[in-house]
Amino acid sequence: MRGLLVVLFLAVSCLQAPAQVHQGQTLVTASLVADTSAIVPGQPFQVGLLLKMAPTWHTYWRYGGDAGFPTTLDWMLPPGFAAGPIEWPLPERLKEPGDIEVYAYGDETMLLVTIVPPANLTEKTVTLRAKSSWLVCAEICIPGKADLELTLPVAPSAEPANQELFARYRAQLPSAEPPPYQLAWTQGKDGLGLEITGLPPSAPVDVFPIPTADQQVQHPATTITGPGSAVVAIPGVSSIQGVLVVGSGADRRGWMISSSDTVEATATPAPQASAASAISGVPPVTFPLWKALLFGFLGGMILNLMPCVLPVISLKIFGFIRQAGEHPAKIFRHGLAFTAGIFAWFLGLAILIVALQSAGNHVTWAFQFQNPWFNFFTACIVFVFALNLFGVFEIILPGQASNALAEASSGSGYAGSFFQGVFATLLATPCTAPFLGPALGFALSQSAVVIFAMFASVSLGMAAPYLLLSAQPGWMKILPRPGAWMERLKQFMGFPLIATLIWLLSVIGGQKGLDGVIWTLAFLVCLGLACWIYGSFCGPLTKPATRFLAIITALAIIAIGAWQFVALAFVQSQPPTATAEAPAGKDGIDWVPFSQKALDDLRAKGTPVFVDFTADWCISCKFNERTAINVPAVRQLLRDRGIVAMKADWTNANPEITAALQAFGRAGVPFYVFYPANHAEPVTLPELLTQTIVLDALSK
Repeated sequence: MRGLLVVLFLAVSCLQAPAQVHQGQTLVTASLVADTSAIVPGQPFQVGLLLKMAPTWHTYWRYGGDAGFPTTLDWMLPPGFAAGPIEWPLPERLKEPGDIEVYAYGDETMLLVTIVPPANLTEKTVTLRAKSSWLVCAEICIPGKADLELTLPVAPSAEPANQELFARYRAQLPSAEPPPYQLAWTQGKDGLGLEITGLPPSAPVDVFPIPTADQQVQHPATTITGPGSAVVAIPGVSSIQGVLVVGSGADRRGWMISSSDTVEATATPAPQASAASAISGVPPVTFPLWKALLFGFLGGMILNLMPCVLPVISLKIFGFIRQAGEHPAKIFRHGLAFTAGIFAWFLGLAILIVALQSAGNHVTWAFQFQNPWFNFFTACIVFVFALNLFGVFEIILPGQASNALAEASSGSGYAGSFFQGVFATLLATPCTAPFLGPALGFALSQSAVVIFAMFASVSLGMAAPYLLLSAQPGWMKILPRPGAWMERLKQFMGFPLIATLIWLLSVIGGQKGLDGVIWTLAFLVCLGLACWIYGSFCGPLTKPATRFLAIITALAIIAIGAWQFVALAFVQSQPPTATAEAPAGKDGIDWVPFSQKALDDLRAKGTPVFVDFTADWCISCKFNERTAINVPAVRQLLRDRGIVAMKADWTNANPEITAALQAFGRAGVPFYVFYPANHAEPVTLPELLTQTIVLDALSK
């Protein structure tokens, strides 16, 4: 009879398995199971939280990694019962888009807890209750929770239950005993290194960190240094606890380890066993937040000097000239409006990046320029701005709006300053300035709060010169007085925008081929004609009927051009066929297309390699290539030293190039790295190059 009762209780327990359901799909089924058929008073037993996940979905370990949070289990036990901590089986280390690594469980896992009942129990049955919460993720993440209970009979003796299940997960628990290998910790400038010897041949090795609440751990990286030996780099920390994991599949085992066990400080670790060199020879990039924000501010200031921004900055200088002689308060308000435009664009970009990252997309700096549609619409905006400066058309507001602007004429001026700020930052994003690259690389791997703080810092840095000049307008006394010459200067300012348009067309050509450029130009002709009609027939003295007809005609021309040249033609344009670059001959550089495998093969042979991370939409990249890289002295040095020149073209999204950039903590281009011969540490070059800088780096 007692045996029948036990079976009944176990069956009821199995039926009570709350499930997390999303859009009709069961994502997680949670239940409590025991390793005993009955509770024996005073005798500890174990209960497992059994989680079964849908295919491709996973929950998280005690340390989730870059994302996710661990499963929780809050017990509501009868009086006299006590529950121990969760014992966590070994998870899997998973890589997700955006260089995110997590420690997670897929398919099924069971978290173990030891329960100690009181020595005196009068009840015939006991119900154990607990609340559990978890985060389950695939392409999206969904929190889940369940109220769980397990009812067991009370008996003077019990039989084991669920033996195979508990044996399987107990075997995956990390051992508290010392591992059967030799461990040697080293402390380097970039973090910790763990050298392991005596390993089984060909056995995979890893370290799963368990950081404290105030520690921020970079991704551990393992390098096999010889038969039975390996080095694990743990960047960004000076002490750590974790789990040493050796083996795979059913043979995988783990041991709890701590760096407090004999850590040796090393100023310069040997290249073959260095923890830092475990990450493909790339030193990890870590930043205190204050330093990253300072770099973002300085990088934002330097953005004003980048070639991408100069056409719009010239417009702002023209605005200062036009404001000469006005009231200082009004000049300062224009500066605030320009600053607001800068902040609006950068913070809007930050919102988009956070949203895309939350959806599981891989987002980097200037990612929008990898989209030909963004470049198409930007080209249209630049073209319309240029036509306005050339005097092809002016914005004429109707009656009441015009009167309002006559009473407070600064209104439209403030709007103009605001959109100049937006326009300046729109054209600034293809560039990464000095200080800005590593700071953005750090920020884009952090939380949403850090991303917003970084973009606000860059905004403040870029806006700071204009705020200072607007707040102290005394310097404007040296400017010439406004006059007829300003109209000619205004028209002249249109030519830098036409140069910007040519650059955008070259980018579109790299993404959509020659056909894409032709159809873009065809639509710009329609757009230009529409602007001319508006400017010629919509003046303040034009009859309302004529103005109405002109506006309808202009809109019709734009609509026909959009349908004929964009919807039917531009959409069908294909990118140019990718071919390996032909040898450039004695007057050029023999570029090799970038691939991580080709780079690794060259480095394994000890061949020196210079990698140019570039993009067609990056003006700074093109400037560096023409003035500092593709010059006679550098070409000769590349040939003399047998240096392979490798070009990583990031014009279109390329996950392999993105991963290579992120290995150096960078989020955009330009970026340059030189790998010297004989496996020496890589040398990174600044964003702005001179011939001397390149020659000095390649001579190392």
